[in-house]
Amino acid sequence: MSARAGDARASDPAAASDAQASMQPQTQPQAQSARTPAVPSLALGMIGNCTISALVDARAGIVWSCMPRFDGDPVFNALIQPGEQGSRFALELEDFAHSEQWYEPNTAVLRTRLTDTAGNCLEVTDFAPRFFSRSRAFRPVMLVRRVRPVRGAPRVRVRLNLRYDWGQTQPTITRGSNHVRYVGSALTLRLNTDAPLTYVLSGQPFVLAREHNFLLGDDESLQAGIGDTARLWEQETIAYWKLWNRSLALPLQWQEAVIRAAITLKMSLFEDTGAIVAAMTTSIPESAHSGRNWDYRYCWLRDAFFVVRALNSLSEVGTLEDYLRWLGNIVAETRAGHIQPLYGIGLEHELPESIQPQLAGYRGMGPVRVGNQAAEHFQHDVYGNIVLGAAQAFHDRRLLHPAGLAQFERLEQVGELAVQVYGKPDAGMWELRTRARIHTSSALMSWAACDRLAKIAQTLQQPQRAHYWRQHAQAMQAEILERSWNSERQVFAESFGGHELDASVLLMAEVGLINPADPRFVRTLDAMEQSLCDGPYMRRYEAADDFGKPETSFNICTFWRIDALARTGRREQAREIFEAMLAVRNPLGLLSEDTHAATGEMWGNFPQTYSMVGVINAAMRLSAPWDSVI
Repeated sequence: MSARAGDARASDPAAASDAQASMQPQTQPQAQSARTPAVPSLALGMIGNCTISALVDARAGIVWSCMPRFDGDPVFNALIQPGEQGSRFALELEDFAHSEQWYEPNTAVLRTRLTDTAGNCLEVTDFAPRFFSRSRAFRPVMLVRRVRPVRGAPRVRVRLNLRYDWGQTQPTITRGSNHVRYVGSALTLRLNTDAPLTYVLSGQPFVLAREHNFLLGDDESLQAGIGDTARLWEQETIAYWKLWNRSLALPLQWQEAVIRAAITLKMSLFEDTGAIVAAMTTSIPESAHSGRNWDYRYCWLRDAFFVVRALNSLSEVGTLEDYLRWLGNIVAETRAGHIQPLYGIGLEHELPESIQPQLAGYRGMGPVRVGNQAAEHFQHDVYGNIVLGAAQAFHDRRLLHPAGLAQFERLEQVGELAVQVYGKPDAGMWELRTRARIHTSSALMSWAACDRLAKIAQTLQQPQRAHYWRQHAQAMQAEILERSWNSERQVFAESFGGHELDASVLLMAEVGLINPADPRFVRTLDAMEQSLCDGPYMRRYEAADDFGKPETSFNICTFWRIDALARTGRREQAREIFEAMLAVRNPLGLLSEDTHAATGEMWGNFPQTYSMVGVINAAMRLSAPWDSVI
């Protein structure tokens, strides 16, 4: 198998496709000019600290980073503005020949080693500082880059081409003896560095004779020396992530893949508020030239529930507690009996969608969208997702702040909304913009809200409330199984009285509405494999949507299929499909939203939390037990 989990080393994919990069990790491209930008690719590493993040390409170029938070201004935008016009932070090796890249094991610290045609070599270490200091989490708006010579006399060029206002504004630059300030109207960033400022500002190549450090972040002076600070923060950040990983309850098999997925999910938490973003990017198309370009840098309650659930399965409950703060504020913010499917990470309700015409888009495939119209949708599964996301807090005694009767009473308000919207048309979980139906998946989540509330009430010794919610759940369950069943096709359809198949129906077994051994569920799974699957990959639905029929598979649907196969006793087939999904991760073990069935290439926003959730869920479901070896 190719370079797999997050700690495996991966060679430079250059302009090759993501699939080629992951399947041929030892390929070394011909030497190219250091000034030739690589074709945008999703063969990227992610660094972050639960405040900001950055995406780093195989040649140690930062091609995407939004500041001062995940949904902010992309000060480095080369991922969606190809060529020389894109803004990036590159440490370019003259006469570049090849590279290899890996994560420091069990951490979010990324290392890239670049070698030139003469064998000279340097190594770049990238991270965003995260550790505990003064009894609190230290997670500044800060990217740290450390570069050191490994062999010979490598010649490097620093290209820090920063832009504001979505690429429209060049900053005003001021300098001190060891820092450069990039001054904008809304944001000013400071680069503290012990590299020669003359070379940094001019882009003049120079021989890398010793280690240099670059700390880019808030416009503040450091409290200690640049090199000492960078070294200390690297040590502390590595220690933080290693200790965090040590607390995970890992499966026996596929541990490296699970660790990389878990770290990626943790980095998707905006710790200040507890929001969890769906992905770090905007406008990476779901397939080539499709126009399916969306902004995913916000918190979908649906996606966040699956993230929390996956991390909970690894016994990582810190993210759950942070997310519960978020959910509590969402419930308190409920307006006119309606909860949106997504919010900004600062609880923003309005996320107006606009286009940035000055940006060409990923590989020139615009448009580039900012904001997401889905915030205006009515998606009735949202209420079930809130209850499901909060349910563990009522049963788990490990939490610092376990939920009790007061929290239950507030959660019941959400349950009442789930009852009100049950059986009413909505946009569905796929956010169809021009069609409303009574979606099976939405009704399913209303049932899940009532079912979990009944169980919470039982735990809290509230028998009357348990009876109340159980009655609602039983009535909904009977109706869903009747009205979503299509007797002609002998399948559960995507909507009440509907005809088409939809992968989201597989959640019936995952959330417990139906026994997976039920012949109706098995027949539905079999029909989906015939209609929605291209080999191991699964598309979302049969029917055309606002843009026609989807061309790529949707990764989380493939993982739902894996779960359904395992639940119905077809574990070997499930394992084969899981291995196929592991093989199409990028060289650093990350997944985007979609996979092209024919090429294995990644499409859609990146890294997609839904997809990384699937890696964890499949590994936990399919792994051999620990007691088989110990």
